[in-house]
Amino acid sequence: MFDWYSSLSPSGRRTFWACCGGYALDAMDVQIYSFVVPTLIALWGISNTQAGAVATVALIMSAIGGWGAGLLSDRFGRVLTLQITIGCFALFTFLSGLTSNFGEILVTRGLQGLGFGGEWAAGSVLMAEVIAPRHRGRAVGFVQSSWSWGWALAAILATLMFSLLPQQIAWRMLFFIGILPAGVIFFIRRLVPDPEVYTASRAAGADHAPLLAIFKPGFLWVTVRGSVLALGAQGGYYAITTWLPTFLRTERHLSVIGSGAYLGVIITGSFCGYIVSAYLNDLLGRRRTFLVFAVGSMAIALGYTQIAISDGLMLVLGFPLGFFASGIFSGMGALFTELYPTELRGSGQGFCYNFGRGFAALFPVLVGYVAGFIPLGESVGLFAGGAYALVVVAALLLPETRGRELHSLAAAGD
Repeated sequence: MFDWYSSLSPSGRRTFWACCGGYALDAMDVQIYSFVVPTLIALWGISNTQAGAVATVALIMSAIGGWGAGLLSDRFGRVLTLQITIGCFALFTFLSGLTSNFGEILVTRGLQGLGFGGEWAAGSVLMAEVIAPRHRGRAVGFVQSSWSWGWALAAILATLMFSLLPQQIAWRMLFFIGILPAGVIFFIRRLVPDPEVYTASRAAGADHAPLLAIFKPGFLWVTVRGSVLALGAQGGYYAITTWLPTFLRTERHLSVIGSGAYLGVIITGSFCGYIVSAYLNDLLGRRRTFLVFAVGSMAIALGYTQIAISDGLMLVLGFPLGFFASGIFSGMGALFTELYPTELRGSGQGFCYNFGRGFAALFPVLVGYVAGFIPLGESVGLFAGGAYALVVVAALLLPETRGRELHSLAAAGD
């Protein structure tokens, strides 16, 4: 089951743990905000719209940071870029704890988003270039699963802080704890080298690719399809996770929503989804796995909004919700790595994934707007179903890349 890990060299194993640790702590810093929102609304008197704007700005900035980090990783190395992005999101998470009004936290969370988006771009391509082709889906999927570790850690820390400290102090302490990921930088700097495929490309005299090379004729169609895939997966995820709790609590009147038990079931389902998807990506291939998880996500979204659900059933269905909506992301790092040659890999991967994230940030707003004309449940189902339909279309149009050797990729699009 773990032959992929056994196949890694000592350097490769350190790379794996560095990428996992960086992404988990990235998730922790991002998710902390969701736990402090009620406190900020109560203490500062900000509106729900303002609280949502902070999250949206962070997502939009993460799209910019992701592409920027991809460009930097192609020019200056995967490892150096990973260190910079971790330092960025850790620093601005810490500074969020010093804010005292809406404007200040809007700025700090926006700048935190630059590092948040950049860390995935640098870490994902770093891991994908280290592992053997036959294991790439599993290795990158396991790194992706560390998001659920960070999410769980944020939930545990929030519970502890708000249990032990007054809320006026607890929310600041949570953000201050966000500086801890900076310690990973020293581990990476000392023990993690750039992948051989990258250093070989640089040693062979590969030129820096033009800034907009991924939009040139040889790659434009690849970039469009990859971006649509990411847009669909993330648009569906944000439409569901942003509005389903509100829909189920206010229109279905379910008391379990927002409870620790419900959150725990979703996080557990999320972790299992990442892992199962990671193995399926190497077993079935990238395209088939995306199709399976897109259809599953669509079914669970429509089921939540169209079927009468009790508290007990709601708790049980939290598992497939987390399983499908999160597991769909496991194959993206491997797929995007296999679509581009080394000199464009960071740029292409960073743009596609974070283009999707940036425009997906609009889905919660659109769901809320359309809910002014139709019931909220129908609006969630409409946008989530449409988003996962995009994943199906993109997956059918993209090439199957399972097992592709990175050394053999020529500087031309598929």
